[in-house]
Amino acid sequence: MFGKLKDPIQRLRTIAFIEGLSFLTLLFISMPLKYYMGMAEFSYYVGLTHGYLFITYLVIALDTLVRRKITVGQFFWVFIVSIIPFGTFLYDPRLKLQQEKIAAEEHLKLTF
Repeated sequence: MFGKLKDPIQRLRTIAFIEGLSFLTLLFISMPLKYYMGMAEFSYYVGLTHGYLFITYLVIALDTLVRRKITVGQFFWVFIVSIIPFGTFLYDPRLKLQQEKIAAEEHLKLTF
């Protein structure tokens, strides 16, 4: 199961999914509970968790950039979509395509 997480783009896609879920939880569950129901403590913990996940997401995105699996332009979009609701989910097909392209190139290198 964790063997796929050796691939930098797969790690990025995985943390993007988790971070995206935490962002949606913060926006659509935690914040309404805080402002309409007065449940600020729940919002604190969800916000704290989301903050840690966001930082982890950026670190993994930087790692993927340094390993030259994504370009600077792609890194820019990875950052932009992380601050837009549902953005990480909408950008995932592009990352998957990039992952498949790199896998095909590496397969060709091993073949020859």
